[in-house]
Amino acid sequence: MGQRALPLSDPRLGRAVQAAGATDEVSGVVLLLPDGRADSHRRPSTLSYAAQLPFARSLARAGVGDGLAVHVLHYRRRGWNADDAHPAEDAACAADEVQRRYGDVPVCLVGHGMGGRAALRAAGHGAVTSVLAMAPWLPERAAAEPEPVKQLVGRRVLIVHGTNDERTDPELSYRLAERAKKSNRDTCRFEVHSDGHALRQHRSEVVALAADFVRGSLFARSYARPVADALAAPPPLGLRMPLAAGFGRSLRH
Repeated sequence: MGQRALPLSDPRLGRAVQAAGATDEVSGVVLLLPDGRADSHRRPSTLSYAAQLPFARSLARAGVGDGLAVHVLHYRRRGWNADDAHPAEDAACAADEVQRRYGDVPVCLVGHGMGGRAALRAAGHGAVTSVLAMAPWLPERAAAEPEPVKQLVGRRVLIVHGTNDERTDPELSYRLAERAKKSNRDTCRFEVHSDGHALRQHRSEVVALAADFVRGSLFARSYARPVADALAAPPPLGLRMPLAAGFGRSLRH
């Protein structure tokens, strides 16, 4: 039996994840897009939302002095669902809600797995200035249509992928980054050697990299040297940048 389609509801931003000392003035927003499934019309599990909260809190703490608001998006449905691309559609709707709630502030889409693909796909929204895709789930090479990259033009783009990821192919994210770099020089990609899909083995480095990219992209902060070098380097160097152990320990603040 096929799954029963549920009545469509609006995607929800939920409450902003705040750090101690946060002010009411919001100058930039991160939208966190959770992972999901290839095909499912069921409502998302609350666990997928909860799994993003520690990361959301880390980003909120890093941007507490910049006026950063972090929201974890509640999707309408659990799956990507072929051409419907529900999570990407939800991300665009959430960016609309950000504009209604906070006004004309820059938005960084940050997604993991299926959420990484949604972040890349929804980057064309007018409020989005940057995208961070972690271990993005992308179509196989035999797909009839390659994943679009035109919407990434004019955005800062960072892709992070573990070299031992057995759920989403790191080579596919490299190929997408390679195509994106041709029309958008502000694209880079970091490889987390020996790490898997969840990026747990080098979690502190991944979080520090994400925080540096978010603050640099939303608030014109100087990027850490490895990020600046990756953005400036031509392929393949800037697209196969190793994430060094201890990244974040000596960052300038």
